[in-house]
Amino acid sequence: MMLYDLPAPAKLNLFLHVIGRRGDGYHLLQSAFRLISLADSLDIDLRHDGVIGRETDMPGVAHDDDLVVRAARLLQQSTGSHFGAQIHVRKRIPAGGGLGGGSSDAATVLIALNKLWKTQLNRTELMQIGLKLGADVPFFIFGQNAFAEGVGEALQAIDLESQYFVVVQPAQQVPTQGIFQDPDLTRDTKSVRIMDFSRGSGIGSADGSKGLFGHNDLQPVVLKHYPVVRQAFDWCQRSGLNVRMTGSGSCLFAVFLQQDQAALAYEKTLAKMRSEFSEDLAAGAQSPIKQLFICDGLSEHPLRNWL
Repeated sequence: MMLYDLPAPAKLNLFLHVIGRRGDGYHLLQSAFRLISLADSLDIDLRHDGVIGRETDMPGVAHDDDLVVRAARLLQQSTGSHFGAQIHVRKRIPAGGGLGGGSSDAATVLIALNKLWKTQLNRTELMQIGLKLGADVPFFIFGQNAFAEGVGEALQAIDLESQYFVVVQPAQQVPTQGIFQDPDLTRDTKSVRIMDFSRGSGIGSADGSKGLFGHNDLQPVVLKHYPVVRQAFDWCQRSGLNVRMTGSGSCLFAVFLQQDQAALAYEKTLAKMRSEFSEDLAAGAQSPIKQLFICDGLSEHPLRNWL
């Protein structure tokens, strides 16, 4: 039996506040997670020999270290299943971009194998397994846009208005761990309530993130230490695309209330980028921006009804 074209959507942090640090070193966060239509897709084939195989080579990621392999093996260990799986991932979500691609892939593997192996875990049980793989994995299993607290695992569902996004991938990746350990990171943002976000989450202008609630505490650190991300950010701002960084970076996003506004901004930004960096883009060098995406906000994970 095989499951084809399973979606693993990306997420955006509409805001990200660091409000403290636990004794074990983990940071206490508040954020709003938004699912978007930019997605990887996975094919998963049932195996009867218990072997977990990954067909897709991931540059710099060993087979046994890949989150999709680790997710499948953890589900095996947690349930005692004797089945295995052959997993193929078609990547579209940029790695090292703060979009949660690896975590989303792992969540889709857990959701799919729970069905394929008939392990019959409920959503809460699967989220508990996912948390062992990373703080973002439970959100994708939760399957709804969410107000997140704790280390990102304490989730409350939120209803968000229709929004459309232009996502900018700078030509530089950012390692999450290094950003959280940086001495320049402030860890004392005042705690907010979910009702504060609900009242203040509207967009003040149609052309980007100026009206977004709160801020991203990690953004100043990334812009200080990663010059290509800083160049991409500054170029977007000068070009009229008001962006905010998602997660620990490096990807940036601008948000719009109307689809046609997002489409127009995407086309204008792409044309300007090609004009200014035409030779650089062809050579694959010097442009601070690697790729642009246009995508919709999702109301829920496409596989949410599987649990």
